[in-house]
Amino acid sequence: MAAPAMQQPSASFLLANLKADWTNKPLLQRCQELVKVIDDYPAKELHPVFPWLVESIFGSLDGVIVGWNLRFLHTRMNEYNTVMDFLDPSGPMMKLVYKLQAEDYKYEIPISYLPSPVKASIQEGVLPDCPLFHNKLQFPMSGLLTLNPFEYYMFNFAFSLIVPKTYPPGQHGSCSDSAYFVLVDAYLKHFLPTEGNVPPSPFSDPRGSVAPPAPRSPSVPYVGYGVHSTSLLKRHISHQPSVNADPAAQEIWRSETLLQVFVEMWLHHYSLEMYQKLQSPQVKLALLQYRLNMSSMLCQPPAPPGSGTLHTYQEPFNPTEEHVLVVRLLVKHLHAFSNSLKQEQATSPSTHSHASPLEEFKRVVIQRFVQQKLYVFLQHCFGHWPLDASFRAVLETWLSYIQPWRYTGEKSNPQTDVQNRTVPDKWASFVQENLLMYTKLFQGFLSRAMRTDLVNAKNALMVFRVAKVFAQPNLSEMIHKGEQLFLEPEHVLHHRQPRVFLTPAHSGSFLSSRQPAGTDAVFKVKSHVYGLEGQDCQYKQMFGTELRAVVLKLIQIIAQARQTAKRISDHSAEAAANNSFLSWFSVSSSDPSYTFSGGEADDMGECVKKTHEFLDKALDYLCQIFRLNSGQLSQLMANLACTEDDGGSKQLPDCIQSENGLVLTDLGRMQIINGLRRFAIEYQGDPELQPIRSYENALLVRLLFKLSTFINDLMGDHMEALCSRQDLLGRVSRHYLTRSSAIVEQRRRSPVTRQARGHPQRARLSLRGLASYRTLLLLLLLYLFFALLSFGLLSSTALILVIGLVYELLLVLFADKLKAH
Repeated sequence: MAAPAMQQPSASFLLANLKADWTNKPLLQRCQELVKVIDDYPAKELHPVFPWLVESIFGSLDGVIVGWNLRFLHTRMNEYNTVMDFLDPSGPMMKLVYKLQAEDYKYEIPISYLPSPVKASIQEGVLPDCPLFHNKLQFPMSGLLTLNPFEYYMFNFAFSLIVPKTYPPGQHGSCSDSAYFVLVDAYLKHFLPTEGNVPPSPFSDPRGSVAPPAPRSPSVPYVGYGVHSTSLLKRHISHQPSVNADPAAQEIWRSETLLQVFVEMWLHHYSLEMYQKLQSPQVKLALLQYRLNMSSMLCQPPAPPGSGTLHTYQEPFNPTEEHVLVVRLLVKHLHAFSNSLKQEQATSPSTHSHASPLEEFKRVVIQRFVQQKLYVFLQHCFGHWPLDASFRAVLETWLSYIQPWRYTGEKSNPQTDVQNRTVPDKWASFVQENLLMYTKLFQGFLSRAMRTDLVNAKNALMVFRVAKVFAQPNLSEMIHKGEQLFLEPEHVLHHRQPRVFLTPAHSGSFLSSRQPAGTDAVFKVKSHVYGLEGQDCQYKQMFGTELRAVVLKLIQIIAQARQTAKRISDHSAEAAANNSFLSWFSVSSSDPSYTFSGGEADDMGECVKKTHEFLDKALDYLCQIFRLNSGQLSQLMANLACTEDDGGSKQLPDCIQSENGLVLTDLGRMQIINGLRRFAIEYQGDPELQPIRSYENALLVRLLFKLSTFINDLMGDHMEALCSRQDLLGRVSRHYLTRSSAIVEQRRRSPVTRQARGHPQRARLSLRGLASYRTLLLLLLLYLFFALLSFGLLSSTALILVIGLVYELLLVLFADKLKAH
């Protein structure tokens, strides 16, 4: 990049004018002037303007300059259409990129803004496993990456997704309608078209075309993956007899560059050790030779234990939900792009050499560019994402990748149930070559599901979604077949014809029609597993006994969650029925633990109903996947029923009795975390001092408390003497002047200390019940009733007292019989 002093005066003047107008003029006027500048000025004068303009649009790499805030610009905003027209793949900004590309200008990016493993790898002198970085580093090491205009533009565009930013005030919105999300979709459709070729550049230089970047110089003293190769498609293109004869061959480098930038910036976040293990062809070749017995490994030192596995320390990077949704958009489009390959190109190896570069690109785009990094990215998310409903974004990204048949563009019969559609046999090779995406990530999901509150409808939905996908006809058989291929004894392979494993670093090409001799399904599956997990991987079978036991435990947890959901549903329905009439008078339950109104109970009932439906279907699908018959399921349900306690203890988590009361066990903690059991949440203090409830009159509560306190202080000794009597008067006194035994008994169901339960209950009078709106309403109705019968105020009061005393007396006399009943 030329120094500012070398620029023409007109270029400096142009940049100064644009900077001055940037803060003073509205966005629409700025864009109109930029369009005119791009059309009128030559590339030489636009060269210094380009990096400033890119930074002003996408923001600075350090996040200080916000730019146009594309992630928070939504369709309802006035600037949306102006921005989208300017940044469109065929718009003015891309025209500026092509104009500068034709003159072969270069721009610099500090390597400190690359993903941590790539940055560390470059600093250690190992060239990253991506042609994007080839021939882009300056020597001696300057800490800068030199990019052409198209690469520079796409780098800044992709990086703006992962720069931490805060929402501007009042600009919250859905990710799917943001300008950034829509632009990603537009760029993918333009540069990775499912129909036709990539549109040619709208700008042509005097030579007649916009040339792709020059191949990497072989003199660069870097070692590592790709050191002997240039860009995969560029090398293929260079073998074409005439570049101008095939416009697709001339323009295909943009598609490759776009995908490489997106993958490197969005999916490349894990430990340096893992990065080096995954990228090194020498290590991968050695692992394959060792595992497949292709050559003697006696002279090579054994690999250290734990190398090459995914259990190493990972970069402290936590993607946002928006980031994951954009990755899902990329996955879905790549499936559609790959599946648009012509059938004869996909099935007939003899036609590979005659296919266009774009068709070759479609054939290898998933396995070559995305599979490895997406696998590690998803594993990172599965292990670090919070145990809440936001995990749905990660889940749907995973499910989108493992169901490529959903993006074939074929119209299915709408009358056919999605679940009954058999996965076509042609996808067996994809399942086998992506085996870990199905089995290892499924095991990771099981681990999450067992630690999640499945009574929550959103969490239950995620279990249902996964079970439904894996229960598709043919899919479990394909996975099982892939596991059998991987577990095929190695001595069987030893007697087969030798294979040659070629990588780009060993004169191989992923786009070449030449395939390794004798390649078969076993070789592909083993290559996939060992290439991702390393030579010491301990593969756990999805349909093995160990994982089957985990599934049975999950089924038991699902069944417990169903029972909990049913109890909540019953309680909600009962509470709604009991309060349907009294709610008209703003009266609710007098239970201190009652926390929701009738409307909330209805909403909760709907959610619990959905939970029950999701869990029921998930149970059915899991039984289909793992071949569980009705007898096994019934036995599990019976075992679950036997573990339930009798009576009210069904609500209690598993506890043990200690000197200080109930103490939770590990099982009890798991039950609480999953919402399977709970303690009765109650007020444990003095009932007279508990917070004023919504069904009580605050003024009356305070007045009656002062009155009852005065009476208790004055008559406390006399009330104690009455309560100590053993006759009928003593029983009546204890009923009115002490706490009810029901409340004391109910407290024992919560893990309170013995000291808290052991305080003696002093006799006292409580008048707080008279402050309840329900009691006041009942008294008012009784007074009105007696007034209709021509009773006076005093006589009505006397009758009410007599009725109340008789009622309470009957309760005292028959208390034992009522308890027994």
